[in-house]
Amino acid sequence: MVTDLRPRTAEKTAPAPRPASKRPFLSQVDAKWSPYLFIAPFFVIFGIFGLFPLGYTAWVSLHDWDLGGAGAFVGLDNYTTLFGDPDFWNAVGNTLGMLVLATVPQLLLALVLASLLNQKLRGLTFLRMGVVLPIVTSVAAVGIVFSQIFDRDAGMANGLLGLFDIAPVDWRADKWSSWTAISTMVNWRWTGYNALIYLAAMQAIPRELYEAATVDGASKVRQFRSITVPMIRPAVIFTVIMSTIAGTQLFTEPLIFGQGGFAISGGSLRQFQTLSMYMFEKAFRDFDYGYGSAVAWMIFLLITLLGVVNFLITRKGR
Repeated sequence: MVTDLRPRTAEKTAPAPRPASKRPFLSQVDAKWSPYLFIAPFFVIFGIFGLFPLGYTAWVSLHDWDLGGAGAFVGLDNYTTLFGDPDFWNAVGNTLGMLVLATVPQLLLALVLASLLNQKLRGLTFLRMGVVLPIVTSVAAVGIVFSQIFDRDAGMANGLLGLFDIAPVDWRADKWSSWTAISTMVNWRWTGYNALIYLAAMQAIPRELYEAATVDGASKVRQFRSITVPMIRPAVIFTVIMSTIAGTQLFTEPLIFGQGGFAISGGSLRQFQTLSMYMFEKAFRDFDYGYGSAVAWMIFLLITLLGVVNFLITRKGR
């Protein structure tokens, strides 16, 4: 029997398991929750300055709230009174009338202007910068200048009408004349802004589409109608919605246009008083905050209704 006299080496033991690393868990948390943390400041600010005032206004509209503070809880009485108020419906009609006059021509002119700026012209950068100037101009300055242009006695508008033997127009005395003057003011200020949006969308259209259309014999008008307009459809929808929201909240232009003691009333007969002006009149002149808050909520509901209508029309057109 042979005995192995060689020293035996210690048997290799398996290494002790290392503690699981926490890095994969932290990486998962970072990948999952970081986006929410990045956008959280916006929602926090929106909640403080957006949702809270909206909810608080709804609460105030349910009370008889005056300068002294909260009064009795009246429920929907302010809204019931509002629906039977002829001045409120007059303001609704004025707002919608000026909305149409200020939105439709504005967007059509913006389309034409953007199409011209999309061509190869001399001084194109200067021209594109020129359409931005009305946007950066103070709305108060614009209102004052246009109020002088549409002055009854010494305004430029009546001066131009006089060249064609047309009698001077008292622009503040009638609904249609005042709507036209205020809408002209809005169109001048915002047409260039919408034109830049359309121009950015037009420059993203592939040039091959126009080249193919030219080979097929399509005219410039046909190319604009069949290629340009369908391709910039998202930009058109955006400008329509934003113009609708801005037009529903129209306030500064008609307020400055209505010079004198009837400025907040939109003229002596309320011929150009908008919903925002009516809300301001009730809340901050008559100090009826409950009724003014009800008007503010009706403005919000009107904007929502118009937004839904735009969405349905857009989806049907698509």
